[in-house]
Amino acid sequence: MELRHLRYFIVVAEELHFGKAALRLKMTQPPLSQQIKQLESEIGVTLLKRSKRTVKLTSAGSVFLNQIKEGLSQIDQAVDMAQRTARGELGKLVIGFVGSATYEIMPPIIREYRKNYPDVKIDLRELSTSDQTKALLNGHIDIGVLHPPLKFNELKTYTVKRSHCVLVLPKHHPLTKKTRIKLRDLEGEGLVAIAKEAWPSLYTDFELACKKAGFIPNIAQEATEYQMVIGLVSAGMGIALVPTPTHQLFKIDVIYKEIEDLPICAEWVAAYRQDNRNPALKHFLDVSVQSPE
Repeated sequence: MELRHLRYFIVVAEELHFGKAALRLKMTQPPLSQQIKQLESEIGVTLLKRSKRTVKLTSAGSVFLNQIKEGLSQIDQAVDMAQRTARGELGKLVIGFVGSATYEIMPPIIREYRKNYPDVKIDLRELSTSDQTKALLNGHIDIGVLHPPLKFNELKTYTVKRSHCVLVLPKHHPLTKKTRIKLRDLEGEGLVAIAKEAWPSLYTDFELACKKAGFIPNIAQEATEYQMVIGLVSAGMGIALVPTPTHQLFKIDVIYKEIEDLPICAEWVAAYRQDNRNPALKHFLDVSVQSPE
C-alpha cells in the first residue's frame, strides 16, 4: 500500500466525484479510478459505492477515511518534526557556563536564541572551566562558555566577551581616598583572587603584571567565583581585581576604582567539539557571535 493511494482516496471521498477529484489531483480520471480499485483490492474491502451518477462511501469506506486521515496527519507531523530537527529548529541543546558569565554574557545570548528558536529545549548547567572541558570532551554538553586557555585539538573556541578589570575595595580602605591608583599601589596588600584553576589566564596575567611592576602579589585568599571574591572583600579579608561586569551587580560595602596602568583584561570564550553534529548548535554559534559585548 502506497501513501499516494491513500491520498488519492481522501480526495475522492471528499469530492464524491472522480472527475472533480482528478482535477484536484491534476491527473486524468481513468488512472485515478484504477488506483482506487487497486487500493480496494489490496485491502479486500469496497470503499466506494459507484453508480453512473453518484459516488458514495460505504460504511467501511467511512471508517477507513477517518483512520487514514488521522494516520496521514501523524505522518505529516513526523516529517515536519524531522525536517525542523535537521534544520536545528527543534531538539535539545546542552550549554555549560561559568558563574561569572551569568550576568552580562548568558542572558542576552539565551534571550536572542529563544526568540529565534523557541522549540529547542535548552539545558543550562553551571560548571567550572575544568568540568566543562571534561563534559565537552565526553560529549555531555554541546557548548561551554568558560575561561581560556583551552589546549585540546578536539575543541574549537572563539571569544564571546572581553572586559576591563577594576579594583574592588572595602568601603573604608585607605586606597579609596586616592584619586589615581597604579598597580604598584597593590604591593603589600592582602589580595583576594579568583582561583587559578577557575580562571588560569587571568590569574597568571595578573601575577605577571605585578612582577613587571616590581613586586610579587600577596594573595591571601582565593575563591572559585566572583560572588565569593567580592563577599570576602566586603568582609574586610582583602582587596581584589574583578571584571567590569561585577561593578554593576555587587555594590554593598565595597567601592570600585580604576587602575591606571593595568595591562590585562578578562576574557570569556565559547568552546565546542569540532565533530559535534547537533543541528541546533550552529544557530547558537551564530547568535552568540553576533550578540553585542
